[in-house]
Amino acid sequence: MSKISVTGSKGVMPTVIETIHELNLVHLSDYDGSWEGFDNGNPIEGADDASEKLVTVRALESTLGLSEAEASGQGTLEENWEQRLEEVRTRINELDDQRTEVREELRQVDERIDRVAPFAELGIDLDLLSGYDTVDVLVGEGSEAEVHAALEAAEDVRAYETFTSGDVVAIVAAPTGEIDPVADAGDTDADNVIDDALVGIEFTRYGVPDTEQSPSAYVSELEDRKYELESRIDEIDDELERIEREEGSFLLQLEAELTIEVQRAEAPLQFATSDRAFIAEGWVPSDELERLKTALRNAVGDSLEIEELERASYDRHGRTHTDDIHQGTQDAKEDDEASADANEDDNQQQQKAVTDGGSAVTMGDEPPTIQDNPSAAKPFEMLVQAVNRPKYNELDPTIFLFLTFPLFFGFMISDVGYGLLYVLIGFYMYKGFDSPGISSLGGVAIWAGAFTILFGILFGEFFGLHELGYMIFGEGGAPMGDKGLSPATADFVYAWLIVAVALGVMHLNIAWILDFIENIQHGHGLWGAITHSGSWLLMLNGIWIWVFTPQAAGVKPDFIFTAFDGQPFDFGFSGFGLMDVFTVPADIAYLGGFEVTIPFLMVIAGLALLAIGDPVELAEFAMPFAHVVSYARMTAVLLAKGGMAFVVNLLTFGAYETTEGGRPFAAPWNEIPEGSVEMFPGLFHMGDGAVAIAAFAFGVVVLILGHILVLLLGITSAGLQGIRLEYVEFFGKFYEGGGKNYEPFGHDRTRSED
Repeated sequence: MSKISVTGSKGVMPTVIETIHELNLVHLSDYDGSWEGFDNGNPIEGADDASEKLVTVRALESTLGLSEAEASGQGTLEENWEQRLEEVRTRINELDDQRTEVREELRQVDERIDRVAPFAELGIDLDLLSGYDTVDVLVGEGSEAEVHAALEAAEDVRAYETFTSGDVVAIVAAPTGEIDPVADAGDTDADNVIDDALVGIEFTRYGVPDTEQSPSAYVSELEDRKYELESRIDEIDDELERIEREEGSFLLQLEAELTIEVQRAEAPLQFATSDRAFIAEGWVPSDELERLKTALRNAVGDSLEIEELERASYDRHGRTHTDDIHQGTQDAKEDDEASADANEDDNQQQQKAVTDGGSAVTMGDEPPTIQDNPSAAKPFEMLVQAVNRPKYNELDPTIFLFLTFPLFFGFMISDVGYGLLYVLIGFYMYKGFDSPGISSLGGVAIWAGAFTILFGILFGEFFGLHELGYMIFGEGGAPMGDKGLSPATADFVYAWLIVAVALGVMHLNIAWILDFIENIQHGHGLWGAITHSGSWLLMLNGIWIWVFTPQAAGVKPDFIFTAFDGQPFDFGFSGFGLMDVFTVPADIAYLGGFEVTIPFLMVIAGLALLAIGDPVELAEFAMPFAHVVSYARMTAVLLAKGGMAFVVNLLTFGAYETTEGGRPFAAPWNEIPEGSVEMFPGLFHMGDGAVAIAAFAFGVVVLILGHILVLLLGITSAGLQGIRLEYVEFFGKFYEGGGKNYEPFGHDRTRSED
């Protein structure tokens, strides 16, 4: 990525802007106004008008619900587009205003219906609920028993009567004294004896609607009005849809044109300008630099100076600069001399700004990032950006995420049935949505589902059933055996725990090796890389090699030596040898002879190097052990998901124990051998007659909903746990992020992936 500077007179600035915009190559730098004699430029004439029209167009698109996907190709705008835009704006705004007014009236009608509904339920004419001088009347919603109790206990109530329908209660009460002539019986805020009596109980008061009609007639009239208003809204919506069909392409095309015009017009805001000259800087891919220079030369001739100020290369701790970058080409110098008489003072100011501090770099910004990954790994860029976009001078970890996350996810679910569904869901998301984020998630789901299928085949599992393994691999079953969900196969759990730990060691080795390489090439040098990253590598491998050695075997679980040496796999691995170097004599070690082994020396060397490089990090000396143990969560998810699928199948199919001691599911395609003992009948085999039919139907529901639940929980558990291992344990060793996206001038930022 090259940093360039373009310097010229203000007269050629519009042409330069148009040329750069059409090329769509230069990521412009923002001038901060710090150079003496130079200010940020002003928008080109017409920018305000174009911006105002762009806002109008986008507002109309929002009203119509238009999206970019509905654009029907590009074309040339007609000459009278402004008049057409005004006509469309007037029609749409009038309809939108009408729709707003109708919706407001509809809301008021709904409120009136809600207010009068309780009175219609009572069936009492509204004129009977107000206007009395000797009694109080109140209508509301509450418990009739509580209302009766409260009125009975009220000393100010001489007599009362209630009328109820459902929870709606109408109360007529005569006070012991005289009625307050000011109080209105229909006003729930009035000071009356019923209100006083009901203090302390839950009772919702309703105001009596102001109408002479019966409640049912009033509700009927309001319902008719509601229907009219809803019909009017439908008519307006239909008219707006017609406008969308007729004018949608025009508006989208106009938005694209106005966006370009506004970008061009506002570009000088990023430039440094004086009275007669301007300086623009930006980043361009180095292999496109000559194309940019040629295009600018063809556009404005010799009245422009183009310099390559800096060429950024991959560097974690600061950009490197190539030695052959110089202050402009000979052609540029000749151009400068040709125009010196016209703007000598301005050129002196420019040269002062450009050479400030002896550096060619003027606007001090970082180069933008272009994530360039293989197409298969592209969807995983979204997962990286969820943490932060990589800096230009930083390794993009997308490819490593692509290689490890589906592996972890597939191992944790490992079921062909679920994997197929993940692939189908991912394909739908990838192809069926315009959103780059959803589409990328679909791509991730496809890869995760593919690895789930792979591990499902190795486990011989299809929606928790193991018949697939025998169908593919014969009598021996699946090569990975069992997940260890039954007491007879519990040894498999220990094997998968070791596999998870091994994956963790591998993953963290990759992370610290990447950190080691970055430090060697860009920043700390070889010694710095050894003390910073090499120390952790030594401790990581030293600790975990020692765990699998016989030293202190009495405090280590037996399964680490037996899981791959016969129980359950007979691979002949019973741990590493002692790898002792020498033995410390008993009189020196005090506690008896102590064998100094290679893993022990690796850990000691790692601690020593860490103390030399950064003593503060010694506080995290246990990290290589703790972070690897964190990968055991993969085994936990493997067992949890397998166990849930097992339970769903058990409830549905039931299970039986054969004479050989096996416990298969009693699935419809299984022939139950004679002499087998039923352990649980299952919903598919439960009862007789109508009970059997009902149980079978319920079993189908349990089977479908149960596996859907396992499928969804697989996303939330395996997905989140896998991402956590990537973000926390892996990224934390070498990745910082914080880069900015490469957005060349000419790129429509409103439609960018961000």
